[in-house]
Amino acid sequence: MNTASPIRLACLDLAGTTIGDIAMVERAFAEAIATQGIVPGTGAYARAMVHVHRSRGCPAIDIFRGLFPDNEAQAQAANLTFERSYEGAIERAGLFPLPGTVEALEKLRAAGIKICVMTGFSRATLGRVLGAVGWTDKIDLALCPEDAGRGRPWPDMVLTAVLRLRIDDVRHVAVVGDSESDMLSGSRAGASVVAGVLTGVHSRERLLQGGATTIIDSIADFPTLILDSTPTTAPVATSSR
Repeated sequence: MNTASPIRLACLDLAGTTIGDIAMVERAFAEAIATQGIVPGTGAYARAMVHVHRSRGCPAIDIFRGLFPDNEAQAQAANLTFERSYEGAIERAGLFPLPGTVEALEKLRAAGIKICVMTGFSRATLGRVLGAVGWTDKIDLALCPEDAGRGRPWPDMVLTAVLRLRIDDVRHVAVVGDSESDMLSGSRAGASVVAGVLTGVHSRERLLQGGATTIIDSIADFPTLILDSTPTTAPVATSSR
């Protein structure tokens, strides 16, 4: 699949798309929720984790605000615990790119496509992640909600990348992620390609519901998707799953 507009910028999600840290993130959310008195084995805990799963891709603080809508202090405390838990997990176990990620980054750069990685983590946590994977020489920009004003599902981070990297037209942008909020962000920004990957949190159906123009098995398939010179006029789901 491809578009008539050549892709000049690729916006890539981190957790679940390029980095295999889904379990680490889930545990960090669980620990943060438990510190606020919502403990495993209760109905409240089960409901809270459903909310977390549905909201993945959104800024972590916004997820906690959804859980504690009437208590900003509680949301901030949970978010702080989440960040400490996740960063502690990085220190203990490290972070590893999903298969094909490094090769995908190299193919995109070789084709002259600028690369921006995006996350719902805070700037401090994003810095820890980038330090752990060592991608400084493989990307052009890294953004978190603090850099753009609003996080996903809003289009702000994609549009911020367009401005900072001096892309002439949003139709020259491709977005790839594993959550419905990634898809919403890309489609609201006007990206020509909004690709959902099946290596993360949300199902094929959720990704399509969010506005995915195509579904791929993993980030390894992404370069072929956007470097193919054949234009398309309709959304296509490429995965066999």
